[in-house]
Amino acid sequence: MAGNSKDNRRDHIGYGTTYRRGAGDEPARGAIKTVLGGQTWLVKPDQKATAAHPCLWMQAGAVKFKNCTNFYDCATCTYDHAMGEKAKSGKQVGWQDAMRLRPEMGRACRHSLTGRIARRTCAYNYECAACDFDQFFEEVWSAKTTTAPDEVMSIRGFDVPTDHFFHEGHTWVRIESGGAIRVGMDDFALKLLGAADGYDLPLMGKEFHPGKPSWGLKRKGKTADVLSPLGGVILEVNPRVREVPAAVNREPYAGGWLFLVHTPDPKASLKTLMSDQQTVSWMKAEVAQLEHMIEDVAGPLAADGGYFSDDIYGHLPGLGWERLTQAFLRT
Repeated sequence: MAGNSKDNRRDHIGYGTTYRRGAGDEPARGAIKTVLGGQTWLVKPDQKATAAHPCLWMQAGAVKFKNCTNFYDCATCTYDHAMGEKAKSGKQVGWQDAMRLRPEMGRACRHSLTGRIARRTCAYNYECAACDFDQFFEEVWSAKTTTAPDEVMSIRGFDVPTDHFFHEGHTWVRIESGGAIRVGMDDFALKLLGAADGYDLPLMGKEFHPGKPSWGLKRKGKTADVLSPLGGVILEVNPRVREVPAAVNREPYAGGWLFLVHTPDPKASLKTLMSDQQTVSWMKAEVAQLEHMIEDVAGPLAADGGYFSDDIYGHLPGLGWERLTQAFLRT
């Protein structure tokens, strides 16, 4: 099943699968039979495939293959809970016990295993509840640790990360390792409205409600209300934004984030948001709408469309602040 022909090949998609075309009446023989595009496929787990996000149980060698599907939020992971119960009953080696069998320098901290920090050796024998570093990291450091997107597309000059989720009000969401959710405004909205004089941001502990005005962007006496992309409670507000509002425009998807939010069910929060091809199609439609608005004010654009630059409103105030915010921020 792992050959290289067109109809019989291995797919390294990060979930450990081998697949091949099959006939409608062909027995599954341990595989899962499914239909895609009118074609029958036989899919089965493949221990040789590469996990995109290997579970702690897999990294410790306690299980052969398991991809993390819960953003390394072990506290809410049903798989981790079930495996923990099996370990308590003696039916399964726990991932911590498996790591304890390694030489001392090979006992990596769980935060290193999940990719949240650089290589660090566990000094507390995997008794995380007694680890000062673990408590500090979870409560303080993780909220302030940000990374740039892995891959960013450009749609007519507007940056769109491929690993973020987007709300129609031009805000973005990214689930961090550990289950916390980072929220910010997208490059389109920031280039459209220009650098803000300041942001009217709620305090920690404030509850967000999806689709409701939740914070404001202020510029030269005007304010734009921004809709929250999801529900949850604010864990952290980016202090840098209060001190240097322009940081949001410089790094909208990295250091210019606005909030870290907790929600009890991150996966459910993503269901109403856009990702991948949905985002691309939506962004192209938004750009087309903006082009029509600009042509109404400034005349025809270049035949090739060109790229949009920063501060579109500042260069064309005739577009109207209220008109732009109603059309694109949906407020």
